[in-house]
Amino acid sequence: MTSELERLREVMNRLRSPGGCPWDAEQTHASLLKYLLEESYEFVDAVESNDREGMREELGDMLLQVYFHARIAEEDGESPFDVEAIAGDVADKLIRRHPHVFGDVVAETSEDVMKTWESQKMAEKGRTSALDGVPLSQPAMPLANKLMYRTDKFGYSIPVNRPVTLSDSTTEEELGQILLGIIDQAHRLEIDPEAALRRATRGFIDQIKDFERKAGPANG
Repeated sequence: MTSELERLREVMNRLRSPGGCPWDAEQTHASLLKYLLEESYEFVDAVESNDREGMREELGDMLLQVYFHARIAEEDGESPFDVEAIAGDVADKLIRRHPHVFGDVVAETSEDVMKTWESQKMAEKGRTSALDGVPLSQPAMPLANKLMYRTDKFGYSIPVNRPVTLSDSTTEEELGQILLGIIDQAHRLEIDPEAALRRATRGFIDQIKDFERKAGPANG
């Protein structure tokens, strides 16, 4: 009996093959990127509204993107790969990065697990910079947050200007109101907050590079 995953692969193959769908046949990895982002945001909306039917549908749309990209990748003349290779790679990675489950490493807390995961990732990828592997094209807010996480993990001491100081008791709701108020003021001043934060983040990236030039390779 054919599994639904196998059936999806067969459907995708039919759409991309001669005599299939002209639109599907024309797509490339680059042309599909906007749909991948759109489907991801739609899944976020479904989760935040606790829409179970919507979650199932949007996960299906995201799975379609994986199979679509995998089918395109099969056609590459120089370095082809398929959905089986993708699944194999991620399964192997999960095993490597969970030695506390599949090996003899001890990790009793979530914090221990994250340390193990990050150390495995650094060893695998040979990262020597806090910037390695950080997708710089992501929106400015998650990019800035990721950079703060990385510099903290690697023990970098890089000063950041803090016009607004949060207390240890600041809640997520209070922080949200602060950020919303800042965005409102930016709107009234006709300043794009995304562009402003991205410019500041680019400056912080330059600070990280300068710090690493002076201190040597990261050893986080």
